[in-house]
Amino acid sequence: MSYNFRNTKVLLVEDNAPMLHLLRGVLQSFGIDTIITSVDGNDAFEKFCKINPDLVITDWMMSPCDGIELGKKIRNDPRSPNRYVPIILMTGFSEKQRVFSSRDAGITEFLVKPFNSRDLYKRIFQIIEKPRVFVECNDFFGPDRRRKRDEKGDKKRRERDKVDKDYSETKAVLFI
Repeated sequence: MSYNFRNTKVLLVEDNAPMLHLLRGVLQSFGIDTIITSVDGNDAFEKFCKINPDLVITDWMMSPCDGIELGKKIRNDPRSPNRYVPIILMTGFSEKQRVFSSRDAGITEFLVKPFNSRDLYKRIFQIIEKPRVFVECNDFFGPDRRRKRDEKGDKKRRERDKVDKDYSETKAVLFI
C-alpha cells in the first residue's frame, strides 16, 4: 500500500553525517517533504517542542543525549507537545536486552542497522496500520508493550491470573 506523506513532518536524529544524508534521501523517496534533522537528543528535543513532528526517527548511540533518553523526554517531559508521537529507534545492536530497554523507554518501533528502505517503510506501515494503545502507570508511559491483543488471549490471560492468584493464596495459607 502506498501513502501520501506530503504533509508529514519527520524529526530525524542521527549523529553520523553519511547515515543522516542517506536516511534523508530514503524519507524523501517515500514522499516526505518536511524533514527536520538533529545530531543529538538534546537539540532534537528542543526542535521537537517547537515543530511538533508527526514521526521521530532516532539513532540510539549519540552523545550527550542518546535516543533512549530522547524517547523518555518525549514521553515524560511536561514541555512535550505530543507524548503520543511514534518513535522509531535505530541501532546497530539487536540483543534482546536492548530491545526490552527501548520498549520500556516508550519507543514505538525498533530498527536494527544495517537496514534497507523496505525495513523502514515496514516500521512506518506498522505505526499507521496497527497503532498500539498507550499505557500509563507509575513508572511507564508509552505504547502497550504487548503487540498481540485479542479477546481470546486476554480471556486466557485473565483466567491464568485468577489461577495464579488462587494458587498464591493457597500457598500463603499453607505456609502460615
